Formats: sequence, C-alpha cells, structure tokens
Amino acid sequence: MEKILKERSNNSCELCKSLEELNVYVVPPKEGETADECAYLCDTCITQIENPEKTDGKHWRILGDTMWSEVPAVQVLAYRMLNRLRAEGWPMNLLDMLYLNEDTKTWADSMNTEPNENNIVHKDSNGNILEQGDNVVLIQDLNVKGGGFTAKRGTAVRNIRLDRDNADYIEGKVDGQQIVILTKFVKKN
Repeated sequence: MEKILKERSNNSCELCKSLEELNVYVVPPKEGETADECAYLCDTCITQIENPEKTDGKHWRILGDTMWSEVPAVQVLAYRMLNRLRAEGWPMNLLDMLYLNEDTKTWADSMNTEPNENNIVHKDSNGNILEQGDNVVLIQDLNVKGGGFTAKRGTAVRNIRLDRDNADYIEGKVDGQQIVILTKFVKKN
C-alpha cells in the first residue's frame, strides 16, 4: 500500500505537500482495503487530524490547492478539516466550492456526532440549530451596551461564533465591532 501511495503522491503529503515524516493514514471509518481509502500524510497533519485541540489554521491554508485531489480519502480529509476550521472564515469559501459525490460526502459526514444532552445546542428564534460560522439576521433592533449604537433589525451577522458555555449566546461583528448577541434575537440565513 505504501508503495502505491508514494507513487500517487509523488512522495509528499497529500494534504500539505510536506516531504518529511510521511505515513499511510487510513481515513476512518474505512479499513484501508484500497488506496482510495488511505492518504499519504505527514506526522503534522496526522497529529492535527487526530487531536482537534492541536489544530493550527495556518497549516491548513494549503487545502485551497489540495482539496481538488481526485482521491476520495484526500477529499474527505480536506472536507473534514475545512469544516473544523469554519469559524476562521476563510474555509467557508472553499467549502462552497468543494464538490463531493454522494458516496464521498456520506463518508466525510460519517464521523460527525449528533447533538446529545451533554452538548450545548444553539438555536435561533425559530428553533433552527446554529453552527459555528453560520450567517444570521437580527430580528429586532438591539441596543449594544458599551458600543454606543443600536444594531438595526435586518442587519446580517456573518461567521458567528458559538459560546461553548451558554446556548443562549453567540458572537459576531456588527458595524465592525465584535458583540455578544442572544440567540432569541436572530434567525439563521
């Protein structure tokens, strides 16, 4: 398998193009029965894939080039990492451009965990689940404390961030200022 992957990748990491410390990586939940279920990756990529807390957004900027791979395993990994980095803003455009066939998309989404009672779930005024990086619209005028202005109804707030400790709070920029907004005052675009 390693020989096939070395040849396919020109002996470089299929995600970041590094030439050092390369290994065969089986993309879960597959078992690595074919080369299409594996990627040839550097230790840095593998460490960050397996340990979300060690993810460095700067390392993954190369995905704008490597996400176009024709290898399903590489497509799946690119999709998963772009989704993990959604809050940084720049991955959103790449995700909009990235096309995965139905089987590959199902594989890429297979590792997502569904919300449960232990996870905080943020919902907008209509009960729609909000995710990191979503765009929302204010449903009423809001007086911004400490900001000295009123955020008007209908104002779009792009690339929101979720408060990890409180399901009622999100953060976003309004008029160039980062503010905290109650989820009951927004609706998802």
